[in-house]
Parts: sequence; C-alpha cells; structure tokens
Amino acid sequence: MRDVLADLSRWWRDGRPVGMATVVGTWKSAPRPPGATMLVGPDQTAVGSVSGGCVEAAVYELGLTAIETGQPHLQRYGVSDDDAFSVGLTCGGIIDIFVERIDPASFPQLGEVVAAIEAESPVAVATVISDPGGRVGRRVLVWPDRVDGSLGSAHFDDALTGDVRGMLASGLTGPLRYGLDGERLGDEVTVFVSSYAPPPRMLVFGAIDFASALAKQGAFLGYRVTVCDARPVFATNRRFPGVEVVVDWPHRYLAAEIEAGRVDGRTVVCVLTHDPKFDLPVLQLALEREFAYVGAMGSRRTHDDRVTGLLEAGVAEAQLKKLHSPIGLALGARTPEETAVSITAEIIADRWGGGGQKLSTLDGSIHENLDRR
Repeated sequence: MRDVLADLSRWWRDGRPVGMATVVGTWKSAPRPPGATMLVGPDQTAVGSVSGGCVEAAVYELGLTAIETGQPHLQRYGVSDDDAFSVGLTCGGIIDIFVERIDPASFPQLGEVVAAIEAESPVAVATVISDPGGRVGRRVLVWPDRVDGSLGSAHFDDALTGDVRGMLASGLTGPLRYGLDGERLGDEVTVFVSSYAPPPRMLVFGAIDFASALAKQGAFLGYRVTVCDARPVFATNRRFPGVEVVVDWPHRYLAAEIEAGRVDGRTVVCVLTHDPKFDLPVLQLALEREFAYVGAMGSRRTHDDRVTGLLEAGVAEAQLKKLHSPIGLALGARTPEETAVSITAEIIADRWGGGGQKLSTLDGSIHENLDRR
C-alpha cells in the first residue's frame, strides 16, 4: 500500500470508494511480492501493480466489482509455464490476490494508518482473507503499544496481536494461519499482515569513495542510509548528498544509536575505513548485536589482521562467524559503483538465503516461496 498511499489517502478523504487488490500469497515465479497493491479508483483509473502486467486486466474487473458490491474476494491466478501466455500470467507462477472496497465506512482507521506511515511510526494492518466463520474483511490494527479492532474472540485477538507485533518488529509482511478461535496449530483462518515499519537502516562507517557509491545503492534498495566518519574533512553533505552524514567516532555513534533504540535486527553495518583504530571498536560492538548484516572492507591480509585484533579484544569465535569480510560477492568488481553492487548483492543473498550463483546454472524455481510465518 505504501506505493499507492497518496492516491488511496486522497480518495479516502474525499469519501470516494476504491477497489484495492493486494498480493497475499505467491508461489514459484510470481512477479510481485506479498503486499504489492493495485488500486481501482473511483474515476476507474488503475494505480499500482500486482503482477507486473500479467493479470492486471482481470484484477481491474474484480476491483470494479468490489466497489459496486462492497464484498471482498480472494482470487488465485496460476498456470503452468506451457500455457501461461494463453491466460496472461506470463511468468508461470501462482499468486493469490485479495480484493476489497476501501472507503471511510469500511476502513475508518485508514487516516491513522496513513499518518503513522508518513511519520515513520510502526503500524501493521491484519486483515482476514479466508474464514469459514464469515469474518473475511475484518481488520485489526496493531501498534507497538495499542490495538484497534477485534475478531470477536479475546483468545484470537491475543494470539494475533502477539504474532503481528513480532512481524512488525522484523518488518515482515505475509499471511498467518489459525484455527477458528485463534489456535496456532490450525489453518482454517488466514490473516494477511501488512507491516509498515520504518525503513531499515544501513550504517556505513568510513567516508571514502566506495561509501558514496554504497550510500546511493543502499538508498535505492530502500534503506535509510547514514555515513559516519570521525574525520570532518571527509564526512560532508557535499560528498554524500541525500543521506544522513555524521561526524563522530564509529563505535561511539553506534553505541549511542543502540542505546537510543534506533537500530534493530534489520540494520545493516558496513565498515569501509581500512583503519584498525576505527574498525575494531565498531566491529566488536556490532558483532555483539543481532544485526541483519555486518561486513568489513579490506584485503585478505587486512582481514587476517582484523580477525586477530578482534579475538584479542575478546570477540568470541561464534560472533566472528557473523562477519562478512572481505565484504561483498566475487563479481569481479573494480570501480566503487561495481563494488557497491557486490556488497548489496551479498546483503540481499544473506537476507533471503541466496547462494549468489548464476540463475542460468541452476534448476528449479527462480523465486523460492518463503514461509513468512
């Protein structure tokens, strides 16, 4: 919904109904991830995408129907690779689309959700998309400190709230399945959770030319990027436009961010300084935390010296296994821009369990279906 938020919010404030289609499940080579959204506006315009063009026409018709009837609908599109083109799903994958009518009456809390997203305050929307008990379309809004809405059962609400807060803390979007009264071992009821957490952070230590390229690449991938260096002559907004620049000792800045709760398990740390007086203290601190990724630039010799220094500083062997050093994948990168691609490629592979191989050398599905539960 984040991509279509401006149009959705405008139509909602005007009291005009909108058909909203959301990808709620994917298998095989589905082109868009869970959470991807398409709107059918009150003026019959289409905004956003749920399949990269494969089934948009069919989903558009469902959106018009949802506006007219007010009834939500869960639709599956899926074909084999052999006959994909005849139906329109050219990738050969399978997607589940949930289509619903959005207006002030059906979603009175949307204004609060929009305000939270714009303020980068975490909020999650949990919507029942499948339920033989007739609760399809019901929503529960979950913030870290409060809840709005109910599924009609205190037991169900408690189970859902705990699970959604866990997903929100990790920035995860996807389905949860329960029994009819919220039993976690059941699967009769499916609730789709859209998490709107603040963007994950990328902390780049070392204001060098490679950092400039990495900052741009990180911002492109949706990270909130901070470049930190203790040397004010290098750490300037002119050299790093569009990202946060901090002049401070790396370990002191990271310690302050940890203390303030401004980093979490999605945070990426990239140390590019090549100087042990900067590298070792910040890496020791980073490796003590459960960050998503910790990498450090340098040659093989620099890596060996770095490992020795970290061990002498008391870093455990188990913590050292989390360190990606030398940083990046072996792409043959030479320029700062190519090196930034190799670093972010490793971050992506590490996040999703990818091996970094050429797809042309592998068999099976291109997109692994990840279980979000």
